[in-house]
Amino acid sequence: MITDERMRTYIRSLDDGNTPFLEELYRRARKDDVPVIRRDTQNVLKTILKLKRPKNILEVGTAIGFSTLLICEYGPKDLHITTIENFEKRIAAAKENFRACGMENRITLLEGDAGKILKELSGPYDMIFMDAAKGQYIHWLEDVKRLLAPSGILLSDNVLQEGDIIESRYLVERRNRTIHRRMRDYLTELTHSKDLTTSILCVGDGLSLSVKNDETE
Repeated sequence: MITDERMRTYIRSLDDGNTPFLEELYRRARKDDVPVIRRDTQNVLKTILKLKRPKNILEVGTAIGFSTLLICEYGPKDLHITTIENFEKRIAAAKENFRACGMENRITLLEGDAGKILKELSGPYDMIFMDAAKGQYIHWLEDVKRLLAPSGILLSDNVLQEGDIIESRYLVERRNRTIHRRMRDYLTELTHSKDLTTSILCVGDGLSLSVKNDETE
């Protein structure tokens, strides 16, 4: 647990929810154990969308399209989002959800390995949302920085690993040690990069918020 559960419960009680379509999609995802961004992460994302008003967005990790549609719903009406997914079953579900919500014309879904696709993209993107294989974040970072526009926002979800990130690797289950090490390396790179200014937020399962430094400033 990252923060006191009573405090988290109180904060969640203030949440006024999303559109009926998104609420139903969220309910079904939780019921079917499909990973979707948590309530408090949703609220931070919606606030950043209103604050930054990004027009060109890249999402790494579509799943069934919940966060993609949330970005479309709460971001500027003229935004376009490019989203990457490698799991065929979830790709099919995402496409159906995009059609059902009438958002297909604002979304480009790229199918395949994110590491390969990122190298082929040119950008720049006003905002990049990372929510895919956590052990790969560190390997994708150089391409992500290249693709991010000056003063662009990089959000990375699930970076605190249910609090395990602060533990010694020997206290982490053996099968999780590689991801644990890579995520610690990723957070070190984010917070020490000359290209980024980063804060780590105890929101959801941990959210890093980075801004690409503008060399002209």
